Amino acid sequence: MSLDLTTKGLSIRQLRKSFDAQEVLKGIDLDLQAGEVHALLGPNGAGKSTLLGCLSGAVTPDSGEMVIGDTAYKHFTPTSAFEAGMASIYQHFQLIGSLSVSDNIFLVNELRTRFGTTRQRAQRNRSVELLESLGVEVDPNSLVEELSVGEQQTVEIARALLKEPSVLILDEPTAALSENEVTALLELVRRLAQDHGLIVIYVTHLLREVLEVADKVTVLRDGNVLWTREINELNLADLVHAISPESSFVRERHSKQIGPPLITLEQYRSSWTGPVDLTLHQGEIVGVFGLLGSGRTDLLEGLAGVKTARGKLTLNQRNILSHSPQKARQQGIVLVASDRKEQSLFGSMSACENLLLPHYSTLSRPWRPLGKEKAIFQRLAKRVSLKPADPHREGANFSGGNAQKLMVGRWMTDIDSSHLLLLDEPTQGVDVGARQELYGLIRDYAAQPEHAVIFASSDPEEIVALADRVIVLVEGEVVSIVDPSIGEEKLIALAHG
Repeated sequence: MSLDLTTKGLSIRQLRKSFDAQEVLKGIDLDLQAGEVHALLGPNGAGKSTLLGCLSGAVTPDSGEMVIGDTAYKHFTPTSAFEAGMASIYQHFQLIGSLSVSDNIFLVNELRTRFGTTRQRAQRNRSVELLESLGVEVDPNSLVEELSVGEQQTVEIARALLKEPSVLILDEPTAALSENEVTALLELVRRLAQDHGLIVIYVTHLLREVLEVADKVTVLRDGNVLWTREINELNLADLVHAISPESSFVRERHSKQIGPPLITLEQYRSSWTGPVDLTLHQGEIVGVFGLLGSGRTDLLEGLAGVKTARGKLTLNQRNILSHSPQKARQQGIVLVASDRKEQSLFGSMSACENLLLPHYSTLSRPWRPLGKEKAIFQRLAKRVSLKPADPHREGANFSGGNAQKLMVGRWMTDIDSSHLLLLDEPTQGVDVGARQELYGLIRDYAAQPEHAVIFASSDPEEIVALADRVIVLVEGEVVSIVDPSIGEEKLIALAHG
């Protein structure tokens, strides 16, 4: 059975959006045709997420319009975007594992009898039709939690197609898929566009996927459309060049004092990444660069004791391979995770409590010295330029940049005893001004005696700006350890194998 989807084009006209004083979208003009897969690329901060937010109703543009068919819209809400024909599928699936496939497909869109009960049989039959139209064999009665990641993604797509959208947005759709599942998804995406007349907006960091699946490519840079081209006019080198702009951050190239060896990794393996052989010196900042799924986070979490690791890890010639975060912390290895809200920052706790949380076991003997805590906070707030420097302000009420200053500042107090600071995407969700301040803090940490830093980033600009050396990962393997002076374009080329 083939879906009867309405074939409508999408035009975006002079779309603008600012957050505070920062203009993120600077007048986007873009035309997308029914039946095409349109890849959207650009470096971090180019405006991709904000543009997708405007299309999905998560972000309200300041001006401009979005035209679907003959209807123009100034803005969307999530509901009105869905009703207008927009459907979005994100990296993190919006599914409930304890419900069946059929129940998930019809979630909040249940078929009801005139008495208000759910028409389960009709929902199952319609689910079978949708899944068959996608060319997949998934039992509508199965619980979603029993499915593979690839199968769960097809359920997400079937759910999106239930209301026959005109536009399907796929944001990093292959991030968690196996190689076979990636192949199957790319084939499915092509069919959705060609056979069902959908506009598919495909957002990914994986440039080889773009060459396989896209009909057209648009590159955003600094809130503008840099160019839109047919895929048959492009090769991998063109794409690499387009997403590696001149760095806006000037790397400090003055002579840096690198001390003696501090940490050594020998045949080190985390759960999926390695082997890594590396000697990290006092004062050194090493960047870990790679695409989504390359093993960046896995490596850091292994070092921090979050995941199982093996091999040899020494600090000042002492073997310190850790099998728990608590043990790693005791030995001087600390991690600032990429997702502050979920893994680091406690939104309902005060700034002072967030800052001192890892140190209460040292401070509280046998009671909390509130005066000392306040003094430590005030010194640190001044050091990191925390705004506002209010010890009672809840963590949830700080901007992204200031929240991250609190997370990094935890390990820069005068009572901290850490030696290796691990940072995963240290400036994610942080504006340009706060980025530079955070870079200064990271350099300050590394400059302390018997200190070093390893940070992971998907942003080549950040790697070049901050790192002294770079480990490049591809699918869990170290393909090169290089000097960042080779530049963003060569780093991106290495990360694509």
